[in-house]
Amino acid sequence: MENTENTEELSSKDLEGALREMCKLLSKNNDADFIYEFFGCLFTPAEMNDFAKRWLLVREIDKGTTQREIARKFHISLCKITRGSRELKKDDSAFRKLLDYADNL
Repeated sequence: MENTENTEELSSKDLEGALREMCKLLSKNNDADFIYEFFGCLFTPAEMNDFAKRWLLVREIDKGTTQREIARKFHISLCKITRGSRELKKDDSAFRKLLDYADNL
């Protein structure tokens, strides 16, 4: 007998709404330890490592470290680094805003 369960797909609108909801909730929370714990629940250890490496590579790009040096240092592909570099160069870059915010803490 064929499984006739209704398997409804999540729409991109539903997924974006969920991400925006989490971002809004996290923006209201000023407890860095809680946010870190939440990330630990949400992401696998490998995903957490990737997440951290992407932030570190953006910081390195901002310092002027070459893409090849970053690739060697963090064992990540040049395409990920290029993406980070491209995002950092965009007008109104969220990376730039967060780096500037971090520098002013």
